[in-house]
Amino acid sequence: MPETRFTIRWPDDQTEECYSPSTIVHEFLTAGATYPLDDFLARCREALEQASTRVEAKFGYRCTSADVQLARIKRKASTFKTPAEITCLSIS
Repeated sequence: MPETRFTIRWPDDQTEECYSPSTIVHEFLTAGATYPLDDFLARCREALEQASTRVEAKFGYRCTSADVQLARIKRKASTFKTPAEITCLSIS
C-alpha cells in the first residue's frame, strides 16, 4: 500500500504537505484543482477514512497517521470562513 503525499494551498496562501497511507486520495483530489472549503473537507474526510480502512483490512489496525492528518486539516479549515477555496497543488 504505497503512501501518498498531497500538497495543498490554503486560502491564506500557506502551503501544506499532507499524508495518506494509500493512493486512494487520487480518487478524491486532482492536482491543480481548486475546491470550495466544504467540498474539500468532505473529499479529504472520505479519502482518509477509506485509506485508514484499507490499512485496517490489511494490517488489523487503523492508520493513526491518516486520522491525525484529517484532524489537522479540519483544525486549519476551521480558521477560515466560507466562501473559501483550497487548491490541491500536487499529488505524489
